[in-house]
Amino acid sequence: MKKANKTLLFRIVFSITAFAIGFFGVTYLLKDDLADKLQQAATELNKQTPLEIDQYTRLDSASSIAKTNFIYHYTLKDLKKSEVNLKEVENYIKPNVIENVKNSPELKFYRDNNVTIDFKYYDVNGDFFTQISVTPELYNPKKLP
Repeated sequence: MKKANKTLLFRIVFSITAFAIGFFGVTYLLKDDLADKLQQAATELNKQTPLEIDQYTRLDSASSIAKTNFIYHYTLKDLKKSEVNLKEVENYIKPNVIENVKNSPELKFYRDNNVTIDFKYYDVNGDFFTQISVTPELYNPKKLP
């Protein structure tokens, strides 16, 4: 992957993570049950989608799985699946996403409730090309049930 593409991917992932942090931090207070909170957050977010995150990234939707996962579905508007080096995403982008989840005060709710945050990425043609899953083992290895 070219350095420009690596920098672009880093900026995209950083923007996506910052948006996810801000949105969920406000929405999770709406319900009492964790599964309901996650579903409500997805429902509220989906009312605003598609949502342009930056010039390269669009949030298409969000979803949840019971009490375990909150999932963001993004399209990288200018990249084709064939242009992405998945090894570089794994080596350079994923560690930054994990660090953002570990250290963000806004994501304390996720960490306290052992929620896995999934970031699914699709290319300009709608083809899925990767997922970054930030599990409790990755962001909080000492506090598992």
